[in-house]
Amino acid sequence: MTSLITKRAVAAGILLLIGHASVWAQADEARARKIAGGSCFLCHGAQGESTSDIFPRLAGQHAAYIAKQLEAFKSGQRKSNTMADMVAKLTPDEMLALGRYYEKMPTHPSTSKEPQLAAMGQYIYQNGNKFSGVPACASCHGPDAQGTSTLPRLASQIPGYIHTQLKSFNKRERTNDNAVMHAVVEKMTELEMVAVAEYVSGK
Repeated sequence: MTSLITKRAVAAGILLLIGHASVWAQADEARARKIAGGSCFLCHGAQGESTSDIFPRLAGQHAAYIAKQLEAFKSGQRKSNTMADMVAKLTPDEMLALGRYYEKMPTHPSTSKEPQLAAMGQYIYQNGNKFSGVPACASCHGPDAQGTSTLPRLASQIPGYIHTQLKSFNKRERTNDNAVMHAVVEKMTELEMVAVAEYVSGK
């Protein structure tokens, strides 16, 4: 009898925790929607679907990666006066909530206007360039450019934005997430950067 009561108590406790988790998740999403609707949408679009080379698409990006970048902007590790002001008052929980909010948004691959350039980008992305020592991008970002919680999803990103970030790594203007990227991009030509960006935007 005691064992049965204990099992029921445990089951009730689990259900209570699940209920609380659901309420917290709803509250987090509501807060993230409010923050996004108040400022983020101006640059990144209402659904994270930015069309500007300056502002990245956030739709489908990994939640943990978004939170990491927001913290980098807040700490000054990643430089942007605009973003520093935007994130100044955000808490770590709010950053993660925003990440989860955008992670669920639908993505929109681009149709390449230069298929030959995209084909070259596909080769570099999947195989690298053994003659110059450029490694395959797929070895870190995955065969379909989906990334991980610590590495960005490149698929469906704006090609101009990716190209700009690669150049920033090469010039050492971007100094976060740089352990590998500085060594990679210093071996890439401008054409290879543009080609890879063109390829992954269509994924």
